[in-house]
Amino acid sequence: MVSQSVLYVAVPISVVVAISLVRKWRSRNWAKCASNTCLRGKTFLITGASSGIGMETAKALVYRKARVILACRDMDKAKEIVADIRKKQPRGGELIPIHLDLSSLDSIEKFVEVIKAGFNKIDVLINNAGVYAPLKQDLKTKDGFEIHFGVNYLGHFHLTNLLLDHLRRATPSRIVIVSSTLHEKGQINFDDLNLKAEIEEAKRGKSSRHNPGYCNSKLMNYYHMKALTERLGGSGIDVNACCPGFCNTGLFRNTIRWYHYILMAPVCLLYMRSAKQGSETVVYCASDYRIEGVTGRFYRDCSEYDSSHTIDKDVEKKLWEVSEELVKARKPIPIV
Repeated sequence: MVSQSVLYVAVPISVVVAISLVRKWRSRNWAKCASNTCLRGKTFLITGASSGIGMETAKALVYRKARVILACRDMDKAKEIVADIRKKQPRGGELIPIHLDLSSLDSIEKFVEVIKAGFNKIDVLINNAGVYAPLKQDLKTKDGFEIHFGVNYLGHFHLTNLLLDHLRRATPSRIVIVSSTLHEKGQINFDDLNLKAEIEEAKRGKSSRHNPGYCNSKLMNYYHMKALTERLGGSGIDVNACCPGFCNTGLFRNTIRWYHYILMAPVCLLYMRSAKQGSETVVYCASDYRIEGVTGRFYRDCSEYDSSHTIDKDVEKKLWEVSEELVKARKPIPIV
């Protein structure tokens, strides 16, 4: 008869081994960017490149000899990342950290002035940076917009528009918008883009399974991709969006508590990708030669993904117009 002490050891080990095998089996379905084409002479601009998926994307592109502009809010961290990448890849492409705070429209404009002064063209713009924060914190950008709307969507909207001439000079060029399949859970309410109603509910202790601020901003990213595709048709600038998957990055640092690590451990072990695994689809959209000339698509696991969200052309047009008005006015839509 097996002793209890042996069971106490054998059962946990068996569980760990089983979970590891299941994770390994699942990870086989997580695609990798197969293209290793040399990118020497091409300039890539990545927002939020000092950590997570943006950092891993930068590493992959530098390995392929690209010049990479790391657009980051935390310059000290960005310089540390540059030093670390250069130490591991001394013969890779060039790394250039430049300050960019997507929560400030003024910072975006100053950043673009630096780009215009130092670079003649941008081959690929990767709109990667993003925030995820509890709605009850009621965080705002420096211009007064709800944080998810202002950073994840509106900041990138303004940045992209300001860099279009640089992208045109590099044609064939690309814009890659990092969205999420959570865009399918989003809604766009033009009467409350700053989510006053949802924030008040969150402050009263009511919350939904999915953060509406984050989901809505990712839906706006999806609409942004579609709108750019139409407006840039025939220009030589390809525009695509992608979902990196559920990844182990610092995105959820403002929402995770110590007990979440215990409760979510099985789910994370089975479903959560590393930042490097998450970056594969971003790198694919940004560099794979096989999709040159392909535009207006959504990708996941390095292949096309059919979104369940049906694009409403009226919403697409209105979102663009409202976004332009907000950038010009420098103030959030009044709440009624």
